[in-house]
Amino acid sequence: MTLVRTVSRPAADPEELAWEPVYDAFVKRLVALDVGASAPRIGDPFPDFSLPDPRGVHRSLGDLVSEGPLVLSFNRGGWCPYCSHELAAWGEEASVLKAAGGRLVVVSGELGERASALKGMTGDDAVVLCDVDHGVALASGLAFHLSADLNALYLKAGLDLATIYGSGGTFLPIPATFVIDQDRVIRYAFVDPDFRYRASPHDVVRFLGAMG
Repeated sequence: MTLVRTVSRPAADPEELAWEPVYDAFVKRLVALDVGASAPRIGDPFPDFSLPDPRGVHRSLGDLVSEGPLVLSFNRGGWCPYCSHELAAWGEEASVLKAAGGRLVVVSGELGERASALKGMTGDDAVVLCDVDHGVALASGLAFHLSADLNALYLKAGLDLATIYGSGGTFLPIPATFVIDQDRVIRYAFVDPDFRYRASPHDVVRFLGAMG
């Protein structure tokens, strides 16, 4: 599979480069803890769930796959530049994904207007679901407790995750991408605790289009 490192700012940006050692240590800790190792795998049925969209209307995975195969994307949210870049890339693939018979479903802990902004990046055909308190991500092995030192760095940088997610908890999801068929069986899965790496939307769409 082809991977893309989603950077929203030039590699020479001093601010971005300053975070790299922090991120490297952070990811090393996640790998040591096997974060993401228990996530659903190819061939497994993805457990059904029901989450509200930004308007508060609940949508279940079972109902969504009844309309056709899905690309299910777990996302940290618009505050994360890597996620914003990925979502913009999905927006560029929206018409091709629709032509291939698929649909994008974004799951994020952001709520309300923040969640609505994610839909603005991905196009009208995408579905954005609000994972309140990261419940589905936690149940899927895709969320972890944020260390106090990194949370303090985020706060110093003006990122209050408790306010962003509307929760007092300090959990973050691992960005992950799944292709799920109409039987809820996972046909493709990309899970990496290094949030700087994502599956290429272009290649995921090609995979979905070639599914038998």
